[in-house]
Amino acid sequence: MKKKSGSQSAFFNPRALIGFGLCLIGLLLVLLAYTAYPGASALAQRPGQQIAQQPAWQPHWVTVTDSHHDLSPPLRELALLPLPPSEGEHEGPINPKIGIIRPGTDRPDPVVQHRFLSRLRVNIPGPLLNFDGVASPNSNCGCAPPDTNGYPGLTQYVQIVNESYQVFDKFTGASTLGPLAIRSIWSGFGGPCATGSGDPVVLYDKLADRWLISQFAVAGSVPNHQCIAISTTRDATGSYYRYDFSLIPFGSNFYDYPKLGTWPDAYYMAMNVFNSTGTAYLGTEPFAFDRTKMLCGLAATVISPGVVGIPASNEDPLMPGDIDGPVLPPPGAPNTFLEFPDITGNNLNTYRMWHYHVDFAVPTNSTFTQFASPAAASYVFLCGGFGACVPQLLTGQFLDSLGDRLMFRLAYRNFGTPSAPNESVVANHSATSGGVGAVRWFELKNVTNGPVTVNQESTYQPDTTWRWMGSVAMDNSGDLAVGFSASSTTINPQVRYATRLSTSPPSTLDGEAHLFDGTGSQSDTSSRWGDYSAMTVDPVDDTTMWYTQEYYATNSTFNWKTRIGSFRINPAQPLVNVSAKSEVTQGASGPFDIDLPLYAGASGPGRGVECRNASGGSYTILFNFTNPITSVGGVTTTCGTATAAIDVHQQQVIVSLNGTGCNAQYITVQLNNVSDGTNTISPAVTFGLLIGDTNGNGAVNAADVAQTKSQSGMAACPPNFREDLNGDGVIDASDIALVKFNVGSSLPTPP
Repeated sequence: MKKKSGSQSAFFNPRALIGFGLCLIGLLLVLLAYTAYPGASALAQRPGQQIAQQPAWQPHWVTVTDSHHDLSPPLRELALLPLPPSEGEHEGPINPKIGIIRPGTDRPDPVVQHRFLSRLRVNIPGPLLNFDGVASPNSNCGCAPPDTNGYPGLTQYVQIVNESYQVFDKFTGASTLGPLAIRSIWSGFGGPCATGSGDPVVLYDKLADRWLISQFAVAGSVPNHQCIAISTTRDATGSYYRYDFSLIPFGSNFYDYPKLGTWPDAYYMAMNVFNSTGTAYLGTEPFAFDRTKMLCGLAATVISPGVVGIPASNEDPLMPGDIDGPVLPPPGAPNTFLEFPDITGNNLNTYRMWHYHVDFAVPTNSTFTQFASPAAASYVFLCGGFGACVPQLLTGQFLDSLGDRLMFRLAYRNFGTPSAPNESVVANHSATSGGVGAVRWFELKNVTNGPVTVNQESTYQPDTTWRWMGSVAMDNSGDLAVGFSASSTTINPQVRYATRLSTSPPSTLDGEAHLFDGTGSQSDTSSRWGDYSAMTVDPVDDTTMWYTQEYYATNSTFNWKTRIGSFRINPAQPLVNVSAKSEVTQGASGPFDIDLPLYAGASGPGRGVECRNASGGSYTILFNFTNPITSVGGVTTTCGTATAAIDVHQQQVIVSLNGTGCNAQYITVQLNNVSDGTNTISPAVTFGLLIGDTNGNGAVNAADVAQTKSQSGMAACPPNFREDLNGDGVIDASDIALVKFNVGSSLPTPP
């Protein structure tokens, strides 16, 4: 939650009294936890083991259909309309306290990185792009903190803050739309989404090439609706499917701090839940939104098992997994939710992991279960877990810690294959080390199949500067970057990032760079800072990192600015072909890509199958690389004819393939002598061409006919575009006829 500037902040004077009451309640809950929670002692004795669902807690499944959904005009057109009035920024308790008693300051931290080791790279590459994002004066909010986050897409970067968004050209940093009020996306929509209200999140759904924009809204006096918009194309300035989900059926509560992640079967979200006045923490609650329906603009549901744990008010906040990279999780793998490690919470200082498998057809078949609980190294809470203790150059003005939860995101990556996964998730939270704020970051392995292990874990405190409010992600090579705010009594708050190579000693960061040094400190503003930031990875080269965070230009109140920067972790990044896709533009619905997995090689399993009958037999095969391409020596194909060209941004080599006469065959397309000016490779991809094989199993049969019939009358959208076989953007009788014509055809034995 955010705080409004000016005289409207007078509502917050009782916070100290409320906090005292919560402390007393929390102490009682801690005592109860050791008697009422049957699994507590077992978890303490055997951390790291796979564990069964605790019998004392059972999910209470509730399914809610969206209150309203529609299709918006393009955002670039909505920008020209009058802005709907705001419902008025919420003035209830801001960031209500997680009411769990935190331990003292005498706990040893065995994983502190105190300094840069001489054998490490102290100086790391600086930013590629470095530019300002949305600032408080044009945020349509006048509040703090900004809740800064952002995401890169194929050609754009979208930043979102309280309560505005802005779209940038990711190659130049130039603004292409905005800043505009988030609520303008819901202009003409009606209901609470048209007027509120904050805690925004933007994601780029890399599996579907679609944008997700979300914020909560207020009906009455507290946040109790979740507003989600899904772009209809890969253009962030275009039209969106707009949704309003009421959370009131889950409980008449105060729903705070929504964090979302993309997964193949759903958009998953976690929220901190408080009573209707925001004075008592009720617990942490996971949600699953029907991604398949939302990507096509259909009526959709959200499903939740309720607040988690016994007692729920002693369960620490959750964070859902969000996919990075081109390789999918194992088939049917559940989304991983990770709980903030806390010695006095139910998880007893473990990285407690939950698995959420949702079944939208039969909601009661959904499961939300504890999966693993590897031990977390002990640490000291920053500011005791909550409150303002981070100093600035401006004497006597301290900044919020938000040290009682994981920071955004829980970034998931599969370095293996879906059938032989090599999975990692990385996350971070704030801590204290050596009397200053520090970033505790960690990497967990084998998160969907187990056994879950802690692969890396470190508290980054190389000197006496305070570092906190971080975000972390890994690139295609396993290199890692963590961004954060930095401050002390001798500097104004700064935006920095630190990195490590996958070959560096485990649990160490190699060095850090300054993205932007603020030239002012924040005064008053109820000490609000953050509440989160975002480190994300470019979905095309899977190597360029993007970070966004707040800063101040002058000593002032409610006058934050934000910064956006991109950088590459390894200056000697090897040239790697990270992904390949077959692209067809399908009428007014636009382009859709079929993934051609590179891990399949020439003989599989897991090769992609192109099923569409492209116009004139022409297909576009996209090769994506880690580094900018300077030259390509040509292309060969085992069937048809092909030409190759480098795209204008040098991120891709585009192959124009004429596959006439190649149906029901495997095709290998090989690029020759692709160079980035230093390295040269000749990558290849093998895929099947089988017109009518809508499910991609290598044979056209009755199942493909039935699948196409089930989508008849629909416009092509990410979940069903394979059924639009003739590529005109609409699934109809002609597509059904094309499947029927090819029934009985199949791909040969793999080469």
